[in-house]
Amino acid sequence: MKFLRYGPIGREKPGCLDQEGNIRDLSALIADFTPDTVTCEELTALADRNLSDLPVVDPQTRIGPCVGSARNFYAVGLNYARHARETNNPEPKEPVLFSKSTSSICGPNDPIILPRGSVKTDWEVELGIIIGRPCSYVSEDDALDYVAGFATINDVSERAYQIERGGQWIKGKSSPNFGPLGPWLVTPDEAGDPQNLSLRLSVNGETVQNSTTADMIFSVAEIISYMSGFMRLMPGDIIATGTPEGVGMGLTPQRFLNAGDVVELSVEGLGSQRQTVVANQQ
Repeated sequence: MKFLRYGPIGREKPGCLDQEGNIRDLSALIADFTPDTVTCEELTALADRNLSDLPVVDPQTRIGPCVGSARNFYAVGLNYARHARETNNPEPKEPVLFSKSTSSICGPNDPIILPRGSVKTDWEVELGIIIGRPCSYVSEDDALDYVAGFATINDVSERAYQIERGGQWIKGKSSPNFGPLGPWLVTPDEAGDPQNLSLRLSVNGETVQNSTTADMIFSVAEIISYMSGFMRLMPGDIIATGTPEGVGMGLTPQRFLNAGDVVELSVEGLGSQRQTVVANQQ
């Protein structure tokens, strides 16, 4: 099943994508997709309903982030072998964890807003995990049972803030609209093997990232199991699982985003995103 949220910013409604590619309004069945409702049980119950008689939504309607009011937005760094090499880092012995501010989350086609003074804003296509039930000290064998779904994420990053300003990475990861999420939350039964999905990203029509999740150093199951040993993961929590090679920081010469650039990205089976880069107007 592919679930989504649609409508104006801050007033999104719940929906799903039917087999013909139509958006169906789920407002009669659920208030929204938030941490209170993005549970494995709730989504399974929705998937079992006959949705064919629900209203069809105008296909031109804005698509919002597939989870609303998220409490936690976690991420894993340096989790693709070739990406670690392109950034001149050794492969980590344990997952490198950091957070993105939840205020960075936006819709999949909303603009990327360059922060004030930004000179090194970069792109990162990633497989996202949406947690679907409380999760503490789970084994790798059981870890996937705690997944509500998967989603496409662009982990937009300002490298000067991230690397050159000291402190933790969160500073370079958390500006407004640095977390495009969606278009869909795809349930595990439809997403398939999370370690066998292609990822692509282009800038102004030029493909710069083209890889698969098979290059991940730590699998989805390993990430969930590892994180659950340090914190309780909760329904609606989002985890970005790392990016493959081809980021602007890793190119020769390095290349970063400027106003007017167009970024397009996708994760196999999870939908595509398209963002135009704009200057900060605040």
